[in-house]
Amino acid sequence: MIDQKEKQVKIAVEQLDFFYGKTQALNSISLDIVENEVFALIGPSGCGKSTFLRTLNRMNDLIYKTRVKGSVQITGQDIYDPNVDVVQLRKSVGMVFQKPNPFPISIFDNVAYGPKANGIKNKQKLMDIVEENLRQAALWDEVKDRLSDNAMGLSGGQQQRLCIARVMAIKPDIILMDEPTSALDPSATLKVEKLINELKEKYTIVVVTHNMEQAARISDKTAFFLNGVVVEAGATNQIFKNPKEEQTEQYITGKFG
Repeated sequence: MIDQKEKQVKIAVEQLDFFYGKTQALNSISLDIVENEVFALIGPSGCGKSTFLRTLNRMNDLIYKTRVKGSVQITGQDIYDPNVDVVQLRKSVGMVFQKPNPFPISIFDNVAYGPKANGIKNKQKLMDIVEENLRQAALWDEVKDRLSDNAMGLSGGQQQRLCIARVMAIKPDIILMDEPTSALDPSATLKVEKLINELKEKYTIVVVTHNMEQAARISDKTAFFLNGVVVEAGATNQIFKNPKEEQTEQYITGKFG
């Protein structure tokens, strides 16, 4: 385990505003996200959670007429600096989406895709990378005898763990997850949650979830979003058991949202 005292701020967000055209979706967001922790983003639909998540690897750049103000620093570098290489940024800040999205190729080639794109050609080296990351994703024992099979033949839960392995294979520092279990059954959800808990030993993880129980189970810190504003952020235990803001308490107890 990493000593709490040794942990550093990995992502520092200050006074972040985000706009879709003239519509402001995020308003003065300031959050510090610490390395090797799971940071959960909760709040009702349309409150800005996923928009905020996508500001952390500039995925919103792909949306027409969006703009951002404020600062997002990762390990001390402002990722919105004009000199930032966005391709390199997205290698260091990987993303797992709500719906599993494996490529329609073999299980092996899904995990090897990123390393191959980065110039690794040696078959044994690729095999080692594939095995290491499938093991990390708790999937190796289930698929080791069918690596040449099409990944689309896996179950939903297996596909999501494969997508996590694919992200890990490019060696990111940070993994963003946008409702990674919302399309999965309870058994598959528990496997992914267990995996997330194990992965924070190596990665900083930011996860959007609508599931209050899940946020309480898997995260170290939580931020409650409402109407594009962070109402409250802090240790998950405190947010759920002793929230400071009335709106937070109302949301967590199911009075709205």
